[in-house]
This record gives sequence, C-alpha cells and structure tokens, in this order.
Amino acid sequence: MVRALNFSAGPAALPLPVLERAQQEFVNFKGTGMSIMEMSHRGKHYDAVHSEAKQRLKQLMNVPDTHEILFLQGGASMQFSMVPLNFLKEGSTAGYILTGSWSEKALQEAERIGKTFIVASSKESKYRSIPSKSDWKDDSGLSYLHITSNNTIYGTQWHEFPETNAPLVADMSSDILSRPLDISKFALLYAGAQKNLGPSGVTVVIAHKEWTASHSNSLSKFLDYNTHLKTDSLYNTPPTFSIYMLGLVLEWAEEQGGTDGLATLNKEKAELLYDCIENSGGFYRGHAEKGSESHMNVTFNLPDQELEKDFLGKAANEGFIGLNGHRSIGGCRASIYNAVPLEAVEKLADFMKVYRKNHPSRSFSFQ
Repeated sequence: MVRALNFSAGPAALPLPVLERAQQEFVNFKGTGMSIMEMSHRGKHYDAVHSEAKQRLKQLMNVPDTHEILFLQGGASMQFSMVPLNFLKEGSTAGYILTGSWSEKALQEAERIGKTFIVASSKESKYRSIPSKSDWKDDSGLSYLHITSNNTIYGTQWHEFPETNAPLVADMSSDILSRPLDISKFALLYAGAQKNLGPSGVTVVIAHKEWTASHSNSLSKFLDYNTHLKTDSLYNTPPTFSIYMLGLVLEWAEEQGGTDGLATLNKEKAELLYDCIENSGGFYRGHAEKGSESHMNVTFNLPDQELEKDFLGKAANEGFIGLNGHRSIGGCRASIYNAVPLEAVEKLADFMKVYRKNHPSRSFSFQ
C-alpha cells in the first residue's frame, strides 16, 4: 500500500508507527483477548493506559505540579462554553484577542454567558497577523484573557506569549506539543487531539489547580472543571480508544526528541514551503504576514481561482491530500503537523516549483 501524502487540517495525519502498533494490538491488547475498546474504564488495564498517557504528556510538556491534566470530550468547541461557564461570573469581564474564526467562535459563546471585551483583533487586515502587544487595549481587571495560539484557517501563529495582566487561557488545538512551552504562563490551555495528539474524540485540558478550584460552575456539574479534577477525568466513561491512541502518539513524540526535536523538524518543514512561496516570483502569495506565519498551517493563493483549481487537481493526481483551503476563504493550505513527514513536505515543495515553471507568465499583478 502506498500511503497518501496527507496535508489535511484535521483530523490529520497520524504517525505510521503508531497506526501499525494500534493495528497489532487492536483485537488482543496485551494478551487479554480483548480490544482496549471493549475494556472497562475502571479496570487495571485501562487504568494503566490512562495514567501512562497523563504521565507522558506531563513529562513531554514539562507540566509543573501546579497544573493538572484532564482528558475531556466535546472537542475544543465544548471548551468555548466551559471556560466562560466556569470563570466568567456576574459582574466580571472576560477578554478575547481575535486572530481568526475559532477565536471568534470562542468569543460568541462567552457573549452568551457574560460580559466580554475585545482586547485586540487583526480582523480588519483579514487576520493576516498576530496583534502586537503595543496594539492591545488595557487587559487589567479581566477574569481571564483568551487567545488562540495557532489559526488553522488563516495560517498565523503566536510565536511568543507576552505577559498579561489577566489569567491567560489558550486554545492550542492546532499546535500543542509542536514546540516547548512555559506552562506556568497559562491559567488554562486546551486542545482537541485530532491535529497533533491523536485521533478525534479526546480533548486535553491543562489547568492551574488552585485557580480552577477557586471557581465553580453552578449550572452543570458535568461542565464544572472541578468535577473532572476530583475524579481524574473518570466522572463519566472517557473516550478510551482515543486516550490509548494519544498515549501511543506521545510515546512516538518522545522518540522524536520531545518538543525540542519536534520544534526543529516543524520549523524545517515550514521553511521549505515558505521559501518556495517567497521565491516564486509572485506566483504564490502567502496569506500570513512576516513574523506571524504558522509552522502548522501554510496558507497561500495562486494568481486566480481557475489556476488554484487546476493546481489542486494536479496535486491530487500526484497523491497530495487535503491541500484545499478552508471552505470559508478558499485558496490552498498545507497542514504540516507533527506527524507529517519531512519527505512529504519536500515532495510538495518540489511539486510547487515544477508547477510554477509550467506557468512562467503568471503572477499576482501587484508583485
């Protein structure tokens, strides 16, 4: 079987060794005669899977003892509601920085619950950049400040996290585990697994224990973070297979040199594509401004939609999957998460160069 050159935005590519390991263990996990999907989440075999996944993630991300790891459900979209339900109380205000569609969706959910304040936004420039700290409005006195660390649709990313005057909350669904982080900067961060951590079905939350415990959600026990903190994410039946797969991905990540090794590889992959765009003589145009380019999602356009359609069609014929831009903005997008091999990115860069040579007279009129 020839593996696809998978550049899908999510669910996204998984490491082949992880898939092969899961295949081997699928119907007979550790000699039990059962699949992990058939086992009780209260039994010793799943308990070991659950505990090991938490411990590996703690070590890989250098999570301090002040923070706790939760395995929840509902995706990042559930967190859009859970965060304000827990931390946005009557008489308080939550701050949001808008850098794309997902931060907009997070804000919209918070607006249904309480008072919000837009600290900064790059919407007027079509989300081509991350707002500079000098452009922020006053963020003091806020219940929390919410950001989206990487923007899959527009291809921008926070490369540094500035100091804030409010507890910092981050949606890291599309770049968690892709680079080292100082977890102590965050009151809470969350991420759907289906881009860098594993298959869809589990959402990782890393929460400051004292800050979280000092808040409570009186509307719903299930949507109260403290419920899950007290029960080790076992208040209800967890997504056992997704957590098992997450554990295998984390083991694979350790073999790649952890977050340091992954960051080096991700930077190399991104530079291959950005160099190809910048040296195309105006044939390709990147959406993100310099300094804000994502190392996870490289977004770009060709001179016109007809050419983009032809480019995507020919790319598909060569085995490239998932290069279409998001349906809301079109264009092209190469998602190069942790599991996307360097060799696949090299093949894409080569394809882009050849395609450019075959259209020598085409370029954006303003370049």
